[in-house]
Amino acid sequence: MLKKLKKMLSLDNENRISREEFMQLIQKKAHEIYEKRGCKSGNDLEDWLNAERLVKEDLGIK
Repeated sequence: MLKKLKKMLSLDNENRISREEFMQLIQKKAHEIYEKRGCKSGNDLEDWLNAERLVKEDLGIK
């Protein structure tokens, strides 16, 4: 999975996104999910994985 991500992140300059930017997008999305759940703790990992899936979909990463 990491190899696929590295490959995607360096496809071309026009669509290039750094690993830091990718992680920031996931962090932001995970926080949005957390807020939508009413800021209740206990689902950190689920929120992160859900955010990662959604960001990958937005970026066209399978």
